[in-house]
Amino acid sequence: MANGLHSVIQSLKLVARYGLIVLNDGLICLPTKKRLVMFESFNGKDVNDNPAAIYRALVHAEPRYAQTAYFSVKPREYAALHAKYPEIRLIKRFTPKWVYLMARAEYWVLNSRLPNWWHANRRTTTIQTWHGTPLKKLGTDIQNVAIPGRTTAQYHADFVTAANRWDYLIAPNQYSQDIFKRAFGYRGTFLSIGYPRNDVLYTADTAPQIQALRHRLLPQAQGPIVTYAPTWRDDTAIQQGVYRFDLPFDLGEFFRHVPSGTHLIIRPHYLVKDAVDIRGYEDRVSVLAEADIAELYLISDLLITDYSSVMFDYANLKRPQLFFAYDLAHYRDQLRGFYFDYTAESLPGPLVTTAPAFYRQLDRWTTDHGFADHAQQQAAFYQRFCAWETGTASQQVAQLIITGKEAGK
Repeated sequence: MANGLHSVIQSLKLVARYGLIVLNDGLICLPTKKRLVMFESFNGKDVNDNPAAIYRALVHAEPRYAQTAYFSVKPREYAALHAKYPEIRLIKRFTPKWVYLMARAEYWVLNSRLPNWWHANRRTTTIQTWHGTPLKKLGTDIQNVAIPGRTTAQYHADFVTAANRWDYLIAPNQYSQDIFKRAFGYRGTFLSIGYPRNDVLYTADTAPQIQALRHRLLPQAQGPIVTYAPTWRDDTAIQQGVYRFDLPFDLGEFFRHVPSGTHLIIRPHYLVKDAVDIRGYEDRVSVLAEADIAELYLISDLLITDYSSVMFDYANLKRPQLFFAYDLAHYRDQLRGFYFDYTAESLPGPLVTTAPAFYRQLDRWTTDHGFADHAQQQAAFYQRFCAWETGTASQQVAQLIITGKEAGK
């Protein structure tokens, strides 16, 4: 009975999809509408990341866009996001009005791929921001793709097809641009300007602004703030849609090795936010899965991570980082290959793989307020991955949308 109902639901979804595709194919023959811009972040999960930074810069530069720019969001997220961002026009994905707006838009601004079966008006300009400097393999560089019903060759072909529908692709640094060109098979125009989402790390990095952020996000915090932001692990599913979260250190031991009054932020992937166990430490630990991560960077005195691309963004602040890669061999060799040599010589902070070594590095940070022996690596890392960041990327994209021209051209 359940299987039969599931089949009926899937069939209805398929019929609805084809209906929307037919509607879209008719509407994309019409002219685009002036100043109509469609934004989307992570397939409609939130209003954040590079698209949100560009949206805000656009509306600031030309307030009329507040009436003609939309954020595309998943229907199930609409109510929560509308309450959180009442000033932004939201539109539910894959509804008839969404189809109309997408078909008539002058610009699409996205940070991930739309399905290849969804087509744009030939007059629509697509700006792909992507969503991170890559450590882990991407696109056609992934040798074995484990997606049910999809071969590796099909996945590669789909990625290249999608990428070559983008008119512009933002690159945060030369390293990323080289990888995007190869791994995406990209032949369009790069915007070599740094990441819009990182502009705030340059424009809001002042003592009064940081103090105001601390008070708003963690009013109870009196001492240093440490953020632990591990990467998403592909193999943590307990059952479909249910994931575990493994904290690789003991909270009691952690607080014995950091300054008195330290507050710990745990920034997990949203799928595991309810699996983080902080019982007994609620006054000293906050699980912040939904907060703007750039704001967490700004208030953090130390970032602890492993293989997450947060390392590249946080490096813009030139503050201490500690890398706790407790499952390094498994993650690197079995789950995802790496693009660069993930070693203590290449990273902007100490690399540890065991809890005792982790606590020793916390002792060093507590005593020295940093990791002086990694100053050279930190400077080299900044030069390699942050040299294009000027705090103006979102403004440059906004001007491209307003004028139709790249800065300086």
